[in-house]
Amino acid sequence: MTDALDFSYECRPGRVVFRAGAAVSATPGEVERLGLRRVLVVCGSRGADTARAVADALGPACAGLYEGARMHVPAEVADAAVRAGRAVGADGCVAVGGGSSIGLGKAIALRTGLPLIAVPSTYSGSEMTPVWGLTEHGVKRTGRDAKVLPRSVVYDPELTLSLPVPLSVTSGVNAIAHAVEALYAPDTSPLVALMAEEGVRAMAGALPAVASDPASREARGRALYGAWLCGSCLGATTMGLHHKLCHVLGGTFALPHAETHTVVLPYVLAYNASAAPEAAAAVARVLDAAEAPTALWELAGRLGAPRSLAELGLTEADLATAAEQATNQAYANPRPVTADGVLAVLRAAHEGAPPAAVAG
Repeated sequence: MTDALDFSYECRPGRVVFRAGAAVSATPGEVERLGLRRVLVVCGSRGADTARAVADALGPACAGLYEGARMHVPAEVADAAVRAGRAVGADGCVAVGGGSSIGLGKAIALRTGLPLIAVPSTYSGSEMTPVWGLTEHGVKRTGRDAKVLPRSVVYDPELTLSLPVPLSVTSGVNAIAHAVEALYAPDTSPLVALMAEEGVRAMAGALPAVASDPASREARGRALYGAWLCGSCLGATTMGLHHKLCHVLGGTFALPHAETHTVVLPYVLAYNASAAPEAAAAVARVLDAAEAPTALWELAGRLGAPRSLAELGLTEADLATAAEQATNQAYANPRPVTADGVLAVLRAAHEGAPPAAVAG
């Protein structure tokens, strides 16, 4: 951003309920507020118990439960969920769980126009965005559509108490990635910058506390608050190289979503820092560090998160293919996206080398 104020900001519609116990106590009221009578509850296998508790709380307003959500939203899973919703005459959808569940709820909303309520149990932040993603034939497609933005989001810190520490960490860094890219997006604004900095500050402060005391409701609540802010930033801005690269790695090579974001983020920020110095400085400031990419890399290391793509199963032979796919379409990024540049990012991330290796 320049010193002269010149920006646009679109306030996304939606309602947020944030309190302990809200998943069971508040979700029925949100369904009633929207005038829904037969909702389909969707979840993945890991969050099925919580989703069943929500379904039970909904009583007769729950028309069915679909437990088939999978990472990166395979098109065939979305097709099956849409069929399940139509079979029970659903007039809305409640997605309970992490990014996979909420992503499936968005796919249903995209294809049917049904209103969506999100009850997140991780820190992905997807619930605050109009961004959808579908994977078909090994390629993940993403887009933006207002009808996939949840009408209500129910944040319940108690839902995250059972989230294992390793996944809590990578899910939290995934959220930080949303805020980092929002800081250098072409459509950022002063309000987005405020949310992004506060989101990174809240999440980076909460994660060590979650790791040291996973049962701390205060730490879990701060992390969920950070995820809300970081997700809101992603919902208001355009995604750049980081998200595009992670979509390729997830959709084509089936790498785990949050872990991939955690590994890639320091390297993409190092690549972009010279072209987005104000954004890099803002991240460094809230992390109380001299240099942002290294600080993020060290944070992941201290918390035991993976720091190389090799750890996640990507082979050296995959790097050229990933680089080609990440550069075969145009998208906004502060530094020009070139095949050589992306390959350098991928090589460093594959090795887990210090991120300074790709600084421009």
